[in-house]
Amino acid sequence: MTNKHAEGVGFRSERGPILIALMLTTALVAIDSTIVATAVPSIVRDVGGFSSFPWLFSGYLLAQAVSVPVYAKLSDMVGRKPIVLAGIGLFLLGSILCGIAVSMPALIAFRVLQGLGAGAVQPMAITIAGDIYSLAERAKVQGYLASVWAISSVVGPTLGGVFSSLGIWRGIFLINVPLCLLAGWMLIRTFHENVERARHRIDYLGSALLTGAMTLIILGALEGGQAWGWNSPLGIGVFVIGAVLLVIFVFVERRAAEPVLPMWVVSRRLLLTTTLVSFGVGAIILGLTSYVPTFLEGSLSVSPVLAGLALAALTIGWPISASQSGKLYLRIGFRNTALIGIVISVAGAAVLALTAQAPTVLLVAVSCFVVGLGLGLVATPTLIAAQSSVEWNERGVVTGTNMFARSIGSSLGVAVFGAVANAIYAATPGGSSNPHTIISASDTVFFAVLICTLLTVAAVVGMPRTEREVPAPAQRAAASS
Repeated sequence: MTNKHAEGVGFRSERGPILIALMLTTALVAIDSTIVATAVPSIVRDVGGFSSFPWLFSGYLLAQAVSVPVYAKLSDMVGRKPIVLAGIGLFLLGSILCGIAVSMPALIAFRVLQGLGAGAVQPMAITIAGDIYSLAERAKVQGYLASVWAISSVVGPTLGGVFSSLGIWRGIFLINVPLCLLAGWMLIRTFHENVERARHRIDYLGSALLTGAMTLIILGALEGGQAWGWNSPLGIGVFVIGAVLLVIFVFVERRAAEPVLPMWVVSRRLLLTTTLVSFGVGAIILGLTSYVPTFLEGSLSVSPVLAGLALAALTIGWPISASQSGKLYLRIGFRNTALIGIVISVAGAAVLALTAQAPTVLLVAVSCFVVGLGLGLVATPTLIAAQSSVEWNERGVVTGTNMFARSIGSSLGVAVFGAVANAIYAATPGGSSNPHTIISASDTVFFAVLICTLLTVAAVVGMPRTEREVPAPAQRAAASS
């Protein structure tokens, strides 16, 4: 159980240094998610491997996603601090190796190592915030953490562009070194937790089955229609084998003494619905992130910088509403707050989809801002509702499952939206170089995002109408953590 801390969410409170450390650890993942893309041309010119460069992203995302549930369960066994420090260490090592890589295969392998570190860093930051802040404080703290992503959405591409233009692309990885050392040092000095020491039985078989199953499923989603055809033997086989491993995993977990992903995570109504909400949020975010820049650059011939700024409106709206959501959910409940948020997101997505045939940069930016504003009222309250429904020794698994669902939603969302866009490109003369085709494909993708947003409404509606499903002991623990 974590030590109690003084009240106050500000940086000058007793917990202020911990919050700064959590924001620094979040920045590692947030900046890295945007900084690499702008330097790809420079990387390819230096080390070659143009046909393989998408794996710089796929390998990283895959390693990050599949490792989250394992780290989450381990954090409930041994504490958050050793797991987040191990994640920072792996991320640091991966960054150094990426910075000295001399070939594309080596760079991809080191990016996988970075992804394994990121799989511990992001969910642990959110879990620690849930441990040390009360129910009333968590929304503002999540707003701080979300603001890191908003800042990184601008800083990352800018830094990547600068390093690339100066011919020192290795700097995009080596810049992580001081950040990792500072974040780790601050956590070691400021974050202290008392964990009840007990003998644990690590679920090695369950961990291996879950990792294998999700690796195949996410790999199939990321590479389907690109590295191989959807209906090819390989394209079908990865999903079939992944599904079989997943079924075996469920049977193993029912008999495991300490399962890596307990079945109660999906059997409790509140946890199931909030997990589905997170899945939908992941798909919505990646749908817009992947296609808004391409849409603006291809249809209006705007610069990549301007297109990126229009998309940044999405991550600007999120922290604004997330930081204020606590005032709402303490008055009207988690479900009603999330309902307001998802309705706002539906409105933004609808405007984007309905006006795609006559686009303007301002209208796209405003639509993205509105979607982000709504998602801040969805993602934060549903995550906090899930965290508040369990005790400390279950909070890591619950937070990890939420983050895991978002990663899966992102991967599958990108696959589905990509398949839709590619089908239109293939059926139209000129393909992706034809502005009219780009508008048509993006328009269809935006309608698909709208449908995904509407499906997320159903998940929010499925949440308990009151917080009575939250056990009283957990509520008391959350209020006094």
